[in-house]
Amino acid sequence: MPPYADPKPDPAWLDAQYNNRARIADSADIFQRWQRASALSRERSPCRLDLVYGDGPDERLDLFTTTRAKAPVLVFLHGGYWRSLDKADHSFVAPSFVADGALVVVPNYSLCPATSMDRILLQTAQALVWTYRNAALHGGDPQRIVVIGHSAGGQLAAMLLCCLWPLLGSDLPADLVKGAMAISGLHDLEPLRRSPYLQRDLHLSPALVRKLSPAYLPAPSAPLYAVVGGLESEEFLRQNRLIRKAWGAKTVPVCEPIADCNHLTILHDLADPLGRCHLLVNELLGLDAAAAGIAATYGKH
Repeated sequence: MPPYADPKPDPAWLDAQYNNRARIADSADIFQRWQRASALSRERSPCRLDLVYGDGPDERLDLFTTTRAKAPVLVFLHGGYWRSLDKADHSFVAPSFVADGALVVVPNYSLCPATSMDRILLQTAQALVWTYRNAALHGGDPQRIVVIGHSAGGQLAAMLLCCLWPLLGSDLPADLVKGAMAISGLHDLEPLRRSPYLQRDLHLSPALVRKLSPAYLPAPSAPLYAVVGGLESEEFLRQNRLIRKAWGAKTVPVCEPIADCNHLTILHDLADPLGRCHLLVNELLGLDAAAAGIAATYGKH
């Protein structure tokens, strides 16, 4: 039995559950704020833009550097249901982590329906390979790579924990990714296949659902933190609980809603140096002061 509990959900209900632009009244204003904040971040932060990690026109990444020697590396994968948005819309997540002492990498990838979802996963794996091989050239520590993803990016981050890296290169360690966090992640793609709002662009088949749903795969050895906005739909709250149920509490030691956040404003909590998401990421990165702050304020999970 697949993780998705209801084999015949109502398509209109699924559309309402997953259409966050319709659910969030000020979504257009939020996207505009992201664009303005991201433009300022690129203008005011030390960064290198549009570095090439592959042969395709979309296979580019932005890199935000820090003065910390051998800095832990944070790779952020944007959302947009694999069919919209861009790395340039998400530069605003980088400055607070750079200030904490992390090297931040924000890759782009091709979008559906022009490309397939399995191709997008291969592109993000290629971006991680580039990061491992080049992080030291930019002050980062290739032995301390953490992947964070929002929404569709959460699915990608969880899948990258399961990647058999040595098959992509003899120089790659099996534990290339030391940990990940899925923010409002999509861990079971079956309801998306049954949502007309999404399926018209994603073209998911039952085989792709099984191949690309993290909850259908064996638990990886590295940890995944799973968070979701407390104000999100029933389905997003279920998706977040599901990955702990599928992979267990040892692999998913953090599985929680973030109070007063919806599907978009949860990224504001990520960018906020005092936000719960931000502190959890710093714990994964091994930034000691932030990790101590988590222990003192929230306790260990």
